Amino acid sequence: MKKKLFITRKFPAHIVEPLKEYYDIEQWEEEEIVIPREKLLAAVADCEVLWVTLADQVDEELLLHAPKLKLVTNLAVGYNNIDVKALRKREIMATNTPGVLTNTTADLVWGLLLATARRIPESERYLREGKWKSWYPMQLVGKDVSGSTIGIIGMGRIGQAVARRAKGFDMKILYNNRRRRHEVEEMYGFQYVSLEDLLKQSDFVVIMTPFNNDTVGLIGAKELALMKDDAVLINASRGGIIDENALYGTLKNGKLWAAGLDVFEQEPIALSHPLLTLPNVVAIPHIGSASLQTRTAMLMLNVKELTAYGQGKAVTNRID
Repeated sequence: MKKKLFITRKFPAHIVEPLKEYYDIEQWEEEEIVIPREKLLAAVADCEVLWVTLADQVDEELLLHAPKLKLVTNLAVGYNNIDVKALRKREIMATNTPGVLTNTTADLVWGLLLATARRIPESERYLREGKWKSWYPMQLVGKDVSGSTIGIIGMGRIGQAVARRAKGFDMKILYNNRRRRHEVEEMYGFQYVSLEDLLKQSDFVVIMTPFNNDTVGLIGAKELALMKDDAVLINASRGGIIDENALYGTLKNGKLWAAGLDVFEQEPIALSHPLLTLPNVVAIPHIGSASLQTRTAMLMLNVKELTAYGQGKAVTNRID
């Protein structure tokens, strides 16, 4: 008898089709719309395997509705949508997608950094709105990237990829991490500093640390006040690491050059959010890993683990 697999989003048919050899599959038939919570809770009642996205909370409530659940496969490298302790207590496995999105996300971070430094989105709006009437010396002037100082909070795979790209811009590279990375210091010359010193010294602060109990609200009013008046703040990790109200107040009061944000406390962010009223906030809809090649690789990594479980083999990339 085949195992029951429920998929919380409509994925490409050619990705899902091979799994039918091992699973009886049910799938939420919407690509863009998150499955309503009540429908998800009903769907997991008899499933052994659950394939989710970041929008789906796998928590104590869901587990109470899923007595047969043995494996959760998460289409993301981050897993703050999953209560790992609750899974561990029930001996339920969980997997994610490490490694395959490193370079794509690092590229996106640099896109945000350059866009904020050189006011690219603002300049495009300026042109499209018919405001470009002439040239003058201080027209839409930006902030130089080359030769400046970048501070990276979180020196994991993606943080290191961001830092390596900074070498090409002749930047001084500071970092703060839960533990020092002596190997990358020796190989690339990255400099470990305290969080306070990083915030004080950096022209560009990039947040790449994981979201967990230790990093909730890591960057609040106190930390923002330490930053240079013309610094740029970039977050492509997870919303909730930055206190968004504090960030709005800081930017509104004229401190900081700009902020580039790919992630938010609540996603999708409300169009009425005050951060979206500021011209020096570049806001994009959590697309860090959104290249065709990488999203396909993420899906296929999930398929690899689902196939292994279906065949009774060991599951890798476990987060439990």
